[in-house]
Amino acid sequence: MPTRPWVLHVDLDQFIAAVEVLRRPELAGLPVIVGGRGDPTERAVVSTASYEARAFGVGSGMPLRIAARKAPDAIILPVDHAHYEVASAEVMATLRAQPGATVQVLGWDEAFVGIETDDPEATARAIQRAVLERTRLHCSVGIGDTLVRAKVATGFGKPQGVFRLTAGNWLEVMGDRPVKDLWGVGSKVSGRLATLGIATVADLAAAPDEPLVAEFGPRMGPWYRELGRGAGASVVDDTPWVARAHGRETTFQQDLADPDEIEGALRMLAASVLEDVAAEARPVVGLFLKVRYAPFTTKTFSRRIPSSSDRDDVTARMLGLAADRIEPGRPIRLLGLRAEMAMPEDAREGHTPTRGGW
Repeated sequence: MPTRPWVLHVDLDQFIAAVEVLRRPELAGLPVIVGGRGDPTERAVVSTASYEARAFGVGSGMPLRIAARKAPDAIILPVDHAHYEVASAEVMATLRAQPGATVQVLGWDEAFVGIETDDPEATARAIQRAVLERTRLHCSVGIGDTLVRAKVATGFGKPQGVFRLTAGNWLEVMGDRPVKDLWGVGSKVSGRLATLGIATVADLAAAPDEPLVAEFGPRMGPWYRELGRGAGASVVDDTPWVARAHGRETTFQQDLADPDEIEGALRMLAASVLEDVAAEARPVVGLFLKVRYAPFTTKTFSRRIPSSSDRDDVTARMLGLAADRIEPGRPIRLLGLRAEMAMPEDAREGHTPTRGGW
């Protein structure tokens, strides 16, 4: 096979749980859940679960109290962001040290690696060995001729495996699968596609422009069809990641109902968000509000605003969005605010944000 460019998607297996087991070796092989402050009596969600905990039906985003009920013998640990950032930095440094590699970081536990090779499987396994030797962490690697195919391929390689998806076998492997199995298609989008009679990846790949454009618009409609074909960018871009937005959210241990308490909580969130925004030195152009009413009904709202770097102005607009959208008298268990910033001129065109989204 001649040497040619390939995209590898490297994804750490059960990353947060694995990092915790490294510093507590006695937990190896046991069901481990990481979330909140490690107290299932508090309101918090699962950040990650070991494969042993997943066997009991525990998954990321699940309320911690439900996870504890599903896996009563699990060890529940608090989230330690700083420790995970250090471990992640070691992994990414290992990837960048590979000869000829271009690395595009997607988050703590995953990255694209662009590399030229005549044997991508051998290269993938060499990366796995390098990561394991330096960090004692296992990873899975997806191989593709586009970023989309490499990303999707990783799921077939987990755990600790390697899998290849290309134009040649994409529909053979993915064609009969539901569209929600695609990277970038969630339950809402898959529901909208279902109204068009599109249920599988093959359906989406063969869909005509007209209904997709009518449902999703002239840019996103064709983009979803190309996603169904596994098409898209094939070049890994190591341009430093630029945050599009900053956000914070808080789950309250006791529901909030008093208007003054709600406003106070919103002001605290706004202050934290705008501290992060100030460090970027870019104006705010959009606002997002997340409200979770008791017992567990979540609603999100957004609003475009005139470009503003005035802290008081943005805070007032955040409070105005909340005043317009929060339903009076309904107990609130979670509030979140996010501020979208203007992107710098040299930001990557069409780059898909991978962090901070709701």
